[in-house]
Amino acid sequence: MSRFYRYRIPPWARKCIFVVETCVTPIMVFQLIRTLFIPTTLDILILAVLIGLVIAFYLQWI
Repeated sequence: MSRFYRYRIPPWARKCIFVVETCVTPIMVFQLIRTLFIPTTLDILILAVLIGLVIAFYLQWI
């Protein structure tokens, strides 16, 4: 369903989704490295959100 939904939204929103999809993996890797060295509660929460986004994009839920 999501595969077809992406093409029903306006072009500017679709472009924003593609930019976020491209940028979230490098940010997640950086956050993972940062969390390994200095783990705080906020870092773990941010990492969990980023991992959720990567999984959602991989499974094409978004």
